[in-house]
Amino acid sequence: MPRKFIKRFLPDHQKIKQNRALSMFGTLLHEPNLWHLNRKSASGAFGIGLFFAFWPVPFQMWLSAAMAIPFRANLPLSVATVWITNPFTMPPIFYAAYKVGTTVLGTESRHFEFQFNWQWVVESITTIGPAFLVGCAICSVVAGLVGYFGLNCVWRFSVKKAWDARKAARENNAAG
Repeated sequence: MPRKFIKRFLPDHQKIKQNRALSMFGTLLHEPNLWHLNRKSASGAFGIGLFFAFWPVPFQMWLSAAMAIPFRANLPLSVATVWITNPFTMPPIFYAAYKVGTTVLGTESRHFEFQFNWQWVVESITTIGPAFLVGCAICSVVAGLVGYFGLNCVWRFSVKKAWDARKAARENNAAG
């Protein structure tokens, strides 16, 4: 069942509530629904986390946490899901988003080499920026929807499978 699998990787909610960096959220973190792990909260968290994972901005985890609170999604899971884009996966994921943007806008792909400086960022906004941002927006929405509905379906399937197994076990016990 996804609940048991996911729960193994989530941190203790009491430790998170006591984290000084999260004090800006105040008593909002004391909402019990943010810590429950059920189909609705988990699928919402996956959708929110995947949505913000494709945003090319710093502090994606803060954005994900800020959206999980009003949507009553599982807070730790929504923050953890953002880490699908990490320093190792960011280059291929953002390059794929750029390619999606060029396809949608009908522009040609430009050859570029990433440089870690402010001047390169400013120059790139006018050259590859529009295609990149459109691609990120499209990938963000699609990934969020796929994450939400995909986990929802996986959760339902696993619950139905567990019910069927219990039903079969009861029938075997009754017959034997």
